[in-house]
Amino acid sequence: MSEKEKNPKLNEKAPDEKSEETKKESVKEPSDKKAEKAESVEAEKAEKAEKAENSEKPAEPSADEALEKLKAENAELRDKYLRLLAEFDNYRKRSAKERQEIYPEATANAAEAFLSLADNFERAALAECSDEKYKAGVMMIYDQLSIAFKKLGVEEIARVGEPFDPAIENAVNQITDENLGENTVAQVYQKGYRLGDKIIRPATVCVANA
Repeated sequence: MSEKEKNPKLNEKAPDEKSEETKKESVKEPSDKKAEKAESVEAEKAEKAEKAENSEKPAEPSADEALEKLKAENAELRDKYLRLLAEFDNYRKRSAKERQEIYPEATANAAEAFLSLADNFERAALAECSDEKYKAGVMMIYDQLSIAFKKLGVEEIARVGEPFDPAIENAVNQITDENLGENTVAQVYQKGYRLGDKIIRPATVCVANA
């Protein structure tokens, strides 16, 4: 007869061995529960994330809503176009007005620089000279200068026998002449010039019966 058969207590595990196995099972069981809980938490997070993503996605507009949106965008673009067109038209008119104002001023300034030259040629043309060819040459240059002034729209102011006008004439002398009317230009000492309504230089005159 073996020792185990003789002593049945040998088949029983020692108390220490049983406690060790019990401890292992008690340790193993909580770790499984933790894993299951973690999986459940992750699943909940995934579900919440999916719901949040779906809620953030805007609903697709209907055909009527899309049409209304396009109409609104078209109206806005048309308004911008009309505003831009109006601004360009105002700019074009303003630029044209500025050119119209600048051109006469620039022409008058250029003509003024040649007035003394015109005065000298006029004196030379009126002076007595025995050399007819020389006198004819001076007259030709003076005529060309007068033609250039006319092309620019520059007119002479020399109104002998006309009523004196202080706006375009400067009186430097007065005389009495029964053959002339009251306050009449009797003589022009120096011609004046004007461009339209702009007086480049007033005429210097003698007034009778002022």
